Amino acid sequence: MSRQVIGEALAVRLYAAESAIDRAMSEAAALTAALPAARADAYLSAVTGQRAFIGAAAAIGALAEARGHLVQTHNTLAALARSLGLETLAVGPVDKPGDTPPIGGGVCPEGDTVHSMVNKSLPESGELC
Repeated sequence: MSRQVIGEALAVRLYAAESAIDRAMSEAAALTAALPAARADAYLSAVTGQRAFIGAAAAIGALAEARGHLVQTHNTLAALARSLGLETLAVGPVDKPGDTPPIGGGVCPEGDTVHSMVNKSLPESGELC
């Protein structure tokens, strides 16, 4: 298996991990936002459910920290790929920094393969993703 193919597979995994964290943050935020309204709708004291609210809010903070670690991982892998002379890779249905003109901007069609999700048209850049 070539380094390029290995890099493409890692890029797909990285995109999946980044997307999962974003979805988890969105769901945790929706839960956290719903808690005060649920308490008020049930005519409960502000004291009721405070620990649950704190726990849900803390989960958002933990997910934000985890997302930051994935961003650092993304940047580290991008730098490593450049140092190994691998073709610049971008994976996923969203535009990446440097996509000029934008190439994504939507949802991947059903049935896309790993290789069809890899954007090999990004220009060479000295900047980290």
